[in-house]
Amino acid sequence: MADKRELIVRRAAQELRDGYYVNLGIGMPTLVANYVPAGMEVVLQSENGMLGIGPFPVAGTEDADLINAGKETVTELPGTSFFSSADSFAMIRGGHIDLSILGAMEVDQEGNLANWMVPGKVVKGMGGAMDLVASARRVIVAMEHTTKTGESKLLKKCTLPITGLQVVDTVITELGFFRVTPDGLLLEELAPGASVEQVRAATAADLKIAEGVATWRN
Repeated sequence: MADKRELIVRRAAQELRDGYYVNLGIGMPTLVANYVPAGMEVVLQSENGMLGIGPFPVAGTEDADLINAGKETVTELPGTSFFSSADSFAMIRGGHIDLSILGAMEVDQEGNLANWMVPGKVVKGMGGAMDLVASARRVIVAMEHTTKTGESKLLKKCTLPITGLQVVDTVITELGFFRVTPDGLLLEELAPGASVEQVRAATAADLKIAEGVATWRN
């Protein structure tokens, strides 16, 4: 199987649409900026106050003053604008983000999301995820299917502190593309190299399989 992270972010990028304003969460989701489909115009927003993020810079061309919310160096595009964090969150809370792609520690079959802390561990703060999941028109979670110890991150019920209740629309992992429905988690597509049996074995949530489930194209 190809690199897990690349599989996930390439599939996530296929959910972008012309004219969308999109927020990419810290970590793996920021890589989606490198895979915006050719000819498509989307505007990537970072909550530290940047609108119009480009792909990651080529090695040796980095500008240490030009960073995203995860403190990673990025590039700017023609028309990029910069503003305060207060204005950035006014944009988010005002409902002007069409799509937010976030990472997660856990997602459950009701679309509940846990992605900001593990009890007992030091955290810098909750960040902007709670605002994003409450305000974005659609929320996609891009994450690895299991923990480092092999435990499923798709659960019947989240066990970690909740970021938002019933806020996740779609989950993309290195095994599949899942939709949160009123009837639970639905496997709509398989990742290249994955099988239904493999997905079932790695998933703790109750899982439904879409009729004619096929493998996505990267």
